[in-house]
Amino acid sequence: MFASLAAALLLSAVPTSQDGPIVTAPRQVQDDGPVVTAPMAETGDSLRLREAVAYANPLPRGAPDADYPLVAWCEALVNGHVALGETLENRDDLDNDIIRLGRLEAVDFGAALASARGRQSAATLTAARAAAAEATSKWTPLMDQDQATRSQAFGLFFGLPGRCEHAARRIRENITTPPVTPAEVGLE
Repeated sequence: MFASLAAALLLSAVPTSQDGPIVTAPRQVQDDGPVVTAPMAETGDSLRLREAVAYANPLPRGAPDADYPLVAWCEALVNGHVALGETLENRDDLDNDIIRLGRLEAVDFGAALASARGRQSAATLTAARAAAAEATSKWTPLMDQDQATRSQAFGLFFGLPGRCEHAARRIRENITTPPVTPAEVGLE
């Protein structure tokens, strides 16, 4: 029940015309996505709601809980997916668009990691490297497979947990307070 309520609230609170990954950094210039003709500002309340839902949902096995290592894990998963897609022969427009959007998402995660690196402890940096290596290792065995297997694996990647975008924003903005809970945004 919680999941369906949260999904309904998210659908009503988040702009639906976004093409590509949710960019956690302020945009300075238009990238090669769609031309934005009207601002799509998100309210603070809708951001808090999405963050509460993202942090309330469990992470996949192997994903680290701490924000900085999680963003490293997310970046490595996206980079691995992009690298796998680039090995495909006869890519169609959708495959190429997924690869393009994945690159943009990976750049955003990389920028968040770079901006927060100096504030991390040696232990956190070590955990981030280990998380990235673990995520990368998920793609490595697929690179040597035949074309059909690689194509199927590329198509079956369902994306990242919603927490990735929020963790990237939190480390970029040096937010050290705990994430909001569903109860704090009125979901429980």
